[in-house]
Amino acid sequence: MRASLPLTDFDRETKASERPGDHKSELRLWLRMLTCATLIEREVRQRLREEFQITLPRFDLMAQLEKSATGMTVGEVSQRLMVSNGNVTTVVTGLVEEGLVDKRPAPHDKRVQVVSLTAAGRKMFRTMAARHEEWIAELFAGLSEDDVALLMAQLNKTKASIQQAVKSPTADE
Repeated sequence: MRASLPLTDFDRETKASERPGDHKSELRLWLRMLTCATLIEREVRQRLREEFQITLPRFDLMAQLEKSATGMTVGEVSQRLMVSNGNVTTVVTGLVEEGLVDKRPAPHDKRVQVVSLTAAGRKMFRTMAARHEEWIAELFAGLSEDDVALLMAQLNKTKASIQQAVKSPTADE
């Protein structure tokens, strides 16, 4: 079993919960969600580094490519990952050098690059993805199936609320 990570560096939600009168409940909820996501991401990053000597951005890029049998343009990958084309290009370059990703001109436009996993990249990603799924299950092991179902339902409502708020401008605008 791994040693638990200290929370003191970024556990903003704990500070907010110590003085609940100072913060609205929605802010405390957001900070709690952010803390949970940060804890999970930190652990996944560390485990990817230790077990596979790979970074989370490389894993994420490979995950996108694994979904496509024909490959994706750099622009498509950057859009899905919500990062710049330059960030994707840098990660792709490293993966190409390692033989995990192939890069070729698009048939419709030779200026556009299509990237795809090589056979070695696909095999490595599937191994990493299986371990990733195990790690996530381990991190959520303290929750029952009912807890997970309830959280999923509540997060679905949260997502819908956020999407609705983003679609409709506030009266202040």
